[in-house]
Amino acid sequence: MDALTRVLDLARMQGVPDLRCQLGGAYQIDHDDMPTGIAPFHLVLSGEVDMELPGVAPMRLRAGDLVVLPHGRSHRLRDPHGKGVPSAIRTETDGAMPVRRNDAGVELDLLCGRVTLDPAMARWLFASLPDAIHVNLAAAHGMGALAGIVAILRDEVARQPPGAISIVTALTQTLFVFALREHLEGAQLAPSFLALLGDPRLARAVTAMLREPEREWSVAALAELAAMSRATFARHFEAKARMSPHETLTLLRMQLAGDLLRRTSLTAGAVADRVGYRSESAFGKAFTRVMGFTPARYRREA
Repeated sequence: MDALTRVLDLARMQGVPDLRCQLGGAYQIDHDDMPTGIAPFHLVLSGEVDMELPGVAPMRLRAGDLVVLPHGRSHRLRDPHGKGVPSAIRTETDGAMPVRRNDAGVELDLLCGRVTLDPAMARWLFASLPDAIHVNLAAAHGMGALAGIVAILRDEVARQPPGAISIVTALTQTLFVFALREHLEGAQLAPSFLALLGDPRLARAVTAMLREPEREWSVAALAELAAMSRATFARHFEAKARMSPHETLTLLRMQLAGDLLRRTSLTAGAVADRVGYRSESAFGKAFTRVMGFTPARYRREA
């Protein structure tokens, strides 16, 4: 399992499409700020729409465009041509998925939803991301691939056969990972954990830490995995992450420990052993420092 996949798994990523917007003429929809850990998204199935963020020029979204807002920032969706006074919008709930419509035909078909992650993980993972990630899935993956995903989403939501929720959740998460991956490959990220994952050689070292957190990883061993000299690896790692390899290993160990405390009935001592601590006391101190709770309280809160 690659590092990004494992980290998103630890963050308990879930996704769900909330509604479709089928609008024409003049319209305007305002979205409020969302809590940390909720990332709204909009996927244009057909037509065009302008998205406005405070203090930023409007962003034109076209068919095949996906925009994700990692920090849940407030934003506005409006018709792209300024066609006059916005018309009234109604929400129809008689189908499997709510649909927003007005009485001006269908010039825009938009799928709206959200991805949720553990708030603490989201704050850490998304620190270096912009307010909006805008990618064209049609250009990146071909309209055929996008059409296939959208067709399945429509069908599952409309019919709701057995297992529909699992399929819809997985495909929504797929859209989110598409956007995140395209951003990692094409952007100059500020130093952060995500910037590490955007570097193929450094990501190999992170994957190894996640795979074997109990191992006493040395900088030399990690550098060998990255095919770098020890000094070059340490310099590049800290420049990308603003953390040393040891600090990153500790952070990953605590996230893995939190996952075990949440999902299993293992004792704190057994969890400590799984993530490389021979002393339960040392583990407890490290866990409290990184996660903000003792292991026992974290398990209760989770």
